[in-house]
Amino acid sequence: MQRFLSTFRTVAAVCGLVIFSVGAHAQTTDGHPDLTGVWNGTTLNGPYVKSDDPLAANLAARDGTLLNFERDGTLIRRANPNKPIYKPEYWEKIQKLDQSENDSDPSFGCMPGGVPRIGPPAQIVQTPKQMVFLYISPPAQGWGDPYRVIPTDGRKHTPLQDLDGTWKGESIGHWEGDTLIVDTIGFNDSSWLDIGGYFHSENLHVIERIHRDGNSLIWQATVEDPDVLLKPWVMNQRVQKLNPDPLAMLAESLPCVERDLSHLVTKEHH
Repeated sequence: MQRFLSTFRTVAAVCGLVIFSVGAHAQTTDGHPDLTGVWNGTTLNGPYVKSDDPLAANLAARDGTLLNFERDGTLIRRANPNKPIYKPEYWEKIQKLDQSENDSDPSFGCMPGGVPRIGPPAQIVQTPKQMVFLYISPPAQGWGDPYRVIPTDGRKHTPLQDLDGTWKGESIGHWEGDTLIVDTIGFNDSSWLDIGGYFHSENLHVIERIHRDGNSLIWQATVEDPDVLLKPWVMNQRVQKLNPDPLAMLAESLPCVERDLSHLVTKEHH
């Protein structure tokens, strides 16, 4: 019995050290969760078939192939019942934008995706006073190699009337427990929230919540726009997986050159 207790204490101590080391590894010196890393492993939300292709996790489509990539991604998003609810006077505008999406969606014309359409970051660089978000160019979420530098030093927003509207707005971050809150205002009205003609006004206000759970990064955004929406829109959660390769780097995004718009002959959505 004594030998059993001694062995149990040894195992418990080792487990405690492992748990402590894992917890310490996931935290910064100031006690916040460590979000630094390449978060480019995606989890797919849809009826996708598994593929033997090692890159299939990054292709949200049947069989993980480019053949079905764009079409399936669009169908899944359109089938999503969680949609922004617009004021009745804007329903006709939404329908027209949706029907003419091929030449109306700014993202199809090489424009930035904007916030929150750009989604969760593919890489995070965390410092005590700011977060750097790096992105790649997924379809219909903007183009180029966009980035965001988000201060977390306790500053307040610039008064909205003093901001010139931009695609990404002015983002300020703070921590609520283990969750990073990114509060963004100061947008232009050029971007869309998503496919389907989901436009917004310059009074758009986006709150992103980012939480680390082990090697998963959980991202969710709430969209407030009292000018055009009946109520805030809480977008579906997105989950990014940590790349385990310590030497992992983001691939360079190719420049966007739009050659299709002048040759479109149907209204079929991309």
